Amino acid sequence: MPISRFRRVLLCGTFAALILTVALLAAACGSTPEESTTSTTIAPSTTSTSTAATESTTTTAGQTSQEFVFGMLFVGPYNDHGWSQAHYEAGTYVESKLPGAKMIYVDKANTSDRPGTTPDQLAEDLVNQGAQMIFFTSDDMKDGAYAFARNHPNIPVVFASGDGAWKDGKDYQNLPNLSDVMGKMEYGKMIAGVAAALTTQTGKIGYLGPLINDETRRLAASVYLGAKYAWTELLKKNPADLKFTVNWIGFWFNIPGVTSDPTQVADNFYNQGFDVVVSGIDTTEALVEAGRLSEAGKKVWAIPYDYVGALDEAPTVALGVPYFNWGPAYLQYVTAAREGQWSSFWQWLAPDWTDINNPDTSIVGFKKGEGLSADASAKVDDFTKALAGGLNLWTGPLNLQDGAPYLKDGEVATDQQIWYLPQLLQGMEGQSVSE
Repeated sequence: MPISRFRRVLLCGTFAALILTVALLAAACGSTPEESTTSTTIAPSTTSTSTAATESTTTTAGQTSQEFVFGMLFVGPYNDHGWSQAHYEAGTYVESKLPGAKMIYVDKANTSDRPGTTPDQLAEDLVNQGAQMIFFTSDDMKDGAYAFARNHPNIPVVFASGDGAWKDGKDYQNLPNLSDVMGKMEYGKMIAGVAAALTTQTGKIGYLGPLINDETRRLAASVYLGAKYAWTELLKKNPADLKFTVNWIGFWFNIPGVTSDPTQVADNFYNQGFDVVVSGIDTTEALVEAGRLSEAGKKVWAIPYDYVGALDEAPTVALGVPYFNWGPAYLQYVTAAREGQWSSFWQWLAPDWTDINNPDTSIVGFKKGEGLSADASAKVDDFTKALAGGLNLWTGPLNLQDGAPYLKDGEVATDQQIWYLPQLLQGMEGQSVSE
């Protein structure tokens, strides 16, 4: 099966209403939950009486008896053309589909933009403004999400990209109001790797990485697996002639004086003969630089990340974008919370393979760019169909970067082996752990 032995386990409970709710969750996301946990249902929350306040942007005026307010925390600007904007647009999707649903949010929820604050404090402020459930939308918010969930057991909490509700995970928290969701972006990243390898004329692919953790390692490795597959299986080239290098900037996006400048990192790649740069950060510097250099006559391309609209930054040199579509899942979560049918779950959701770009069903998509040749485009389509049919690149033999065995010949990676990938893979250059 694709990526790993994903277990198709439905959320279960003692009440038929819970089962119905989870079935709706699965239908909206194009697949049934592949990992989930259950716990006691919690009733709709009441608001806190705390008087703390901080700057936030809201999209709602007075509440009515039919209104259900959900709060969202974005690590970056809500309009970053990347990760945060994808979550923001999921919120507007919920508002458009569910009468009475209203989003309020705080963006730039990070210690550099909001020194002296924590995600749980910012979530408290949203509760004070009327939020009845909270979405924490970045791995950077893990501690704050857990602290808030503990302090507000009657408020549903969704933590995007986390594992605190995964009973088989390493960081299980046993908090009945906490749930986690992540899209299986490994698929989108493998497609990106195929597009990159089919396009490069130098055999040198650069990966612009954010910070180093389990998530970012496995996504960078997924790009490499896709690139290696295209290089060796589709182009029939020597794997030794493929160079794949990862450079990390230190955070999800540029913070002057704190991170490496992603514009400079992208330029360094292009100046060193890397003609395709695949981005793993929240913003579009790699694509912008590819567009600038292309206008100066250089043959270079880029693949942005996270947000379907990112291609607009430099469409002629964009090979495509793997992106998240959180809206359908978030719609079901808000619906469940409003109806008092909330139960803790962990979901790692695959694309809707009938149409990975269906905005109403697929949590993960890949939109092809103008820079992708007709021949490469056809091969990308074939590869996507192969993934849908069961092609699994997370199959051995694979070694870790230091040469240690990771998967034996024919061994298929488990969810845990992929989620908690401890190093980059052999054949990838770059740091595997933070210094």
